[in-house]
Amino acid sequence: MIEGAKRLSEVKTYYFAKKLREIAVLNKQGHKVINLGIGSPDLKPPIKTSDVLLEGLSTNKAHQYQSYYGLPELRSAFSDFYSRHFKVEINADEEVLPLMGSKEGIMHIAMSFLNPEDEVLIPNPGYPAYKMTTLLAGAQARTYDLKETSDWLPDLEQLENIDLSKVKLMWINYPNMPTGVKASTDFFEKIVAFGHKHNILICHDNPYTFILNDTPNSILQVDGAKEIALELTSLSKAFNMSGWRIGAVLTHKDYITNIIKFKSNMDSGMFKPVQLAAVEALSQDRSWFASLNTSYEKRRKLAWEIFDYLKVSYDRDSAGLFVWGKVPANKALYWSDLILEKSKVFITPGFIFGSNGENFLRISLCSPEKTFSEALARIKKKI
Repeated sequence: MIEGAKRLSEVKTYYFAKKLREIAVLNKQGHKVINLGIGSPDLKPPIKTSDVLLEGLSTNKAHQYQSYYGLPELRSAFSDFYSRHFKVEINADEEVLPLMGSKEGIMHIAMSFLNPEDEVLIPNPGYPAYKMTTLLAGAQARTYDLKETSDWLPDLEQLENIDLSKVKLMWINYPNMPTGVKASTDFFEKIVAFGHKHNILICHDNPYTFILNDTPNSILQVDGAKEIALELTSLSKAFNMSGWRIGAVLTHKDYITNIIKFKSNMDSGMFKPVQLAAVEALSQDRSWFASLNTSYEKRRKLAWEIFDYLKVSYDRDSAGLFVWGKVPANKALYWSDLILEKSKVFITPGFIFGSNGENFLRISLCSPEKTFSEALARIKKKI
């Protein structure tokens, strides 16, 4: 057999890809596993969004290659969205680049900016893709701690005391996944100043800001942010369109120009009807999010009941699609495996997000209320 690329030697298969195979085997055996682990929204997108998708199939040039920069209408829709919700002015022609999901953007950013000698600051705990894309780009990943004792925010004073001379990028993500902690404008001002001081590009992954969060915000609200920061946004969580693969990166035009050099060699544009549907989704006002969060609030209370029964502590003021809880004694992997074995309910162990998550479990809110009730009943019966 032909040997795989050396760049893959440190890259692991995504945990959920392996776990879903295991769950599939259990389901084939007739166990009907309840999966409370994956953050894939089950609710429907805005009604008119699907209508626009279907109408788009008959539009001019609907089935041809599309621009690498996305439709002008879609770039304008992202710009208008940021203006309405964040009071941030985005030049639709130069400062926004539509993506096939923000996860694609994480890879594009790594490949567009990193050299082998560069280092990247990766949050621990944090989304595994930040580290994996860094390694795939051939750069060096350096983790920085997020801890419960510091409200899951980076200790910038501590970072000031380490050698940052080779650090080119820093990943942040607020509201945070997996912890759900929110970041204030004051924090964003400090992190932007940190980036300017050390010439580090601050990469803010921001898909959860409208989920169970009364104060949605953006790093681009900070003066001078575009010169040293970029932000990824996504329709996956906020509009229940994860399978549609629609996102964007917003930042200074020079950074966009750099990213498009890589992106234009990776794809041939997003399907036009999908882009037109995204324009419709982005036109929603705050009432859409209010309705969405009404459902998530009910589910979150049921997730709290599961953690209460398991004596897992958690923060009731967290945001996003997950509830993050600390197990009382044993490591979370033990509890996750035990619950799956005994109750046939899967809850994500926090270790997959980094060593600082080893004593935590994460419940996804992407299941109907009746599923949470059944999961709790199974756990009570077996645990």
